[in-house]
Amino acid sequence: MARRRRAVRRSVTPDPRYKSEDVSRFVNRMMQRGKRHLSTGIFYRALDTIGKEQSKDPLPIFESALRNTTPLLQVKPRRVGGATYQVPLEVRPELGSALAARWLIKAAQARKGMPMYQKLAAELSEASRGQGAAVRRREEMHRMAEANRAFAHYRW
Repeated sequence: MARRRRAVRRSVTPDPRYKSEDVSRFVNRMMQRGKRHLSTGIFYRALDTIGKEQSKDPLPIFESALRNTTPLLQVKPRRVGGATYQVPLEVRPELGSALAARWLIKAAQARKGMPMYQKLAAELSEASRGQGAAVRRREEMHRMAEANRAFAHYRW
């Protein structure tokens, strides 16, 4: 139980180009060592690349990629009577979108042989189609939660 008052959620200012808070959160999560200008440039170049390849607005593609990688279930270890069980739990929406963004960035970084904006563009376009490493990670998490559904009564 918390000993202090509840933490206040800070609002994120929408990004200047797309006026979207999701884009701003994604750029902030992608940022390393405080270099927001660099991460913003990489993200915008990735969306421009997607727009040129598919010749349509890239923002819906980004949103569908985020939606396709957002997990609905997760497993958490619970210790009951000397045994540790993987208990499936629902994921809060803000945590789910944070996990999705983290997985998309990690999957893009894991690709080799291209600049980061091209890797991110490829991962986002694959995730919007329901493919790619980040979507596989989500499906793996859902499979694990489904396999441990018998321990759902340990949820508290």
